[in-house]
Amino acid sequence: MPETTLTMDYVMEASSSAHFSGLRVDGLLRSSQSASSSPRSASSAAATSTEANFPKQPFVIGVSGGTASGKTTVCDMIIQQLHDHRVVLVNQDSFYRGLTPEESERVHEYNFDHPDAFDTEQLLECVGILKSGHSVQVPIYDFKNHRRCSDSFRQVNASDVIILEGILVFHDPRVRNLMNLKIFVDTDADVRLARRIRRDTVERGRDVNSVLEQYGKFVKPAFDDFVLPSKKYADVIIPRGGENHVAIDLIVQHIRTKLGQHDLCKIYPNMYVIQSTFQIRGMHTLIRDREISKHDFVFYSDRLIRLVVEHGLGHLPFTEKQVITPTGSVYTGVDFCKKLCGVSIVRSGESMENALRACCKGIKIGKILIHRDGDNGKQLIYEKLPKDISERHVLLLDPVLATGNSASHAIELLLQKGVPESYIIFLNLISAPEGIHCVCKRYPSLKIVTSEIDDSLNDEFRVIPGMGEFGDRYFGTDD
Repeated sequence: MPETTLTMDYVMEASSSAHFSGLRVDGLLRSSQSASSSPRSASSAAATSTEANFPKQPFVIGVSGGTASGKTTVCDMIIQQLHDHRVVLVNQDSFYRGLTPEESERVHEYNFDHPDAFDTEQLLECVGILKSGHSVQVPIYDFKNHRRCSDSFRQVNASDVIILEGILVFHDPRVRNLMNLKIFVDTDADVRLARRIRRDTVERGRDVNSVLEQYGKFVKPAFDDFVLPSKKYADVIIPRGGENHVAIDLIVQHIRTKLGQHDLCKIYPNMYVIQSTFQIRGMHTLIRDREISKHDFVFYSDRLIRLVVEHGLGHLPFTEKQVITPTGSVYTGVDFCKKLCGVSIVRSGESMENALRACCKGIKIGKILIHRDGDNGKQLIYEKLPKDISERHVLLLDPVLATGNSASHAIELLLQKGVPESYIIFLNLISAPEGIHCVCKRYPSLKIVTSEIDDSLNDEFRVIPGMGEFGDRYFGTDD
């Protein structure tokens, strides 16, 4: 037993050393040397294949606002502050349709601020290519001749952040749906007009009269009809544009937080991964080791489960409460949610019950038993739930989210019992991307809380790298 303890201490200490993609560098070298003889080579190949199917998703920001509102200035300031990330700017102006000879002859009657003036299909294609991790050729528009430069393009490479800027980027719902964050730059109309006159006369070779005529005939009506109504889709509205340094600093801080999240958390706002620390990585290293003893597996699993449960409880509603401290002072805090219960998916989910009871004194816990055969977990065998479960928030317990079929069946049962979808929090230790896609798409109001997202499922629908049959290992029935 002393040798086992020494090994545990060593692993916990070693896990706090420098990491490379989640692995110790020296461990990576040893693994590469023995890869050809490893029985898990096929599983590793499957994981690599799945990573290719789920490429790293860039964070897409849409920046809209009236003409000359300061959109480009805001974009430039964001890019400057995100200097340690790869950021590209895609202007909607690059996707103006080229004028026909007939339209060029009557250019003063052409409305450049109407949605039909843009080639939205090509814009969608280019952003889609960038999101898939590939570089793209963006057209260059000649504002003096009102046509695209046919022999030249701008090369835009794949990046961590894509900023899509333009007056009408919020108008088309297909374009809006590509964005993770939508910013509307709100500037006084007189200021915008003054900037427009200066820009079009200096940069685009037009005279003041034509600029004013175009503004009154097309620009202002288009702003009222198309740009201003799209303001309601913005997540953030920045008054005064680039002069508002506080707003831009807050936006950059938010972007940095999102960039630090797993890609699936960016796609699904109802997916939460507890913040990784070296202690958490060390515990995962231990419970994933097939050589660990049952006693240590249970001990470190319980520690991790407790962390997941505590994090899940943090998503429950709270009410403000004041109490009198022993010093006679008033302390303003919060009161815990009273209507709460747990539901474990038998039998692995039962391993999480003790941690829930330790956190919530006297909590009611129901059970659901679902027969799982391969990837088809749809046969309900047994269920015993609190009679008033429809009035309670539910913590659904299952340590491993694999395909998501069993979880979906359990969730459907809870919904049939009258539990609102938004009242369900699904707690697990590890999740596979396939299961996350299945559950989060089907139940967008439900929350999932996990400690790590693994690579993939193999052909046998096991999570890779995973930790084997959790229930058998936890309850000692894996021999």
